[in-house]
Amino acid sequence: MEQLYPKPRIKWACRRGMLELDVLLEPFVDEAYDQLSDADKLVFQRLLEVEDPDLFAWFMGHEKCPHPDLNKMVQFILDRVRV
Repeated sequence: MEQLYPKPRIKWACRRGMLELDVLLEPFVDEAYDQLSDADKLVFQRLLEVEDPDLFAWFMGHEKCPHPDLNKMVQFILDRVRV
């Protein structure tokens, strides 16, 4: 079974090389991460392992994430930003 990382490690992993990703991921961790189920926290951790160009393409809608669980998390994050 995968291990949940401490929140400070998650916050550090949200600091990316692209500002567009930073402004999505860092506020999400601050505002919503604690309310996620442990299963969703693991999905979010896996999302943070994805390379920046792929994340950028998924979040900007240029490509659809091919992994259903990661795609669901991308959409969840985007829905929170659009509100």
